[in-house]
Amino acid sequence: MEFRFLPFLTFLSVMLVISHASLPSEDYWKLVLPHTPMPKAIRDLLQPKGLRSVDAATPYCGVQSGFNKAFQPTGDKAQDDSKGSSFFLETDLHPGKKMKLKLAITTNEAAFLPHQVAESIPFSSNKLSEILSRFSLKEKSAEAKVIKKAIEECEEPAMEGEAKYCAKSLESLIEFSTSKLGSRNVNLLITNDVKPMTSQEYEFGVGMKKIADKSVVCHEVYYPYAVFYCHAFAKTRTYMIPLVGADGSKTKAMATCHLDTSAWHPKHVAFKVLHVKPGTVPVCHFIHSNDMVWIPK
Repeated sequence: MEFRFLPFLTFLSVMLVISHASLPSEDYWKLVLPHTPMPKAIRDLLQPKGLRSVDAATPYCGVQSGFNKAFQPTGDKAQDDSKGSSFFLETDLHPGKKMKLKLAITTNEAAFLPHQVAESIPFSSNKLSEILSRFSLKEKSAEAKVIKKAIEECEEPAMEGEAKYCAKSLESLIEFSTSKLGSRNVNLLITNDVKPMTSQEYEFGVGMKKIADKSVVCHEVYYPYAVFYCHAFAKTRTYMIPLVGADGSKTKAMATCHLDTSAWHPKHVAFKVLHVKPGTVPVCHFIHSNDMVWIPK
């Protein structure tokens, strides 16, 4: 399934010409983050790629959110949730800990639009008809459902202790992340050296370290152009963990530990897997490869 983007591309071409009068995103980065190197993954997001065709049939690893929902795995995942969950306890953070994992790989195939262009395009449920019209999509098409779901996820209220925002441009992503960290003296970490692997047992290696007591994590939203769901939780710790697979492969992954889970839904799968109750102990989970993690220096 593909979008029929021609009318929208005509509009986009005009807006790109207009946007040349504004500060390019890479120059904006250098201006507001002069001491933070721009990762290659960000440069890739600034390369013009056209609009991505979202396919409802394409498997996609969505954002990690909704801790206040009674998320329960289904199908094959339900039968193996206790063995393949990415949730673990902070007390498990020691060399030799073993977990069966399927490290989630996301590929940021869409590109950021220039800030002025992104802000000119509606992104809300009450403008859904206009959005679908711009993309030349029928209201009941599979692609329309993907777009509707993405917008609804962004519009869901933040849970207690969470600040969230869907950034439609690099500029708005930087502004939200630095405002929540209270500083522009930041580092941006992206674990993008993880190779696609089948589910297997991993052992925590030597050299794991805490990298931050405060962070903003941004997950890509499945949308025709780059949109990132960014959120920050109160009372978290972020770790970098070396991992050694049962097949001998080595990689590393970031994980966030939530120190206060009292606002989480009592039937969330994490509590079922870990056999703990909300608000009793810190609960940790791995962060997807290619997600952005902003931390103070």
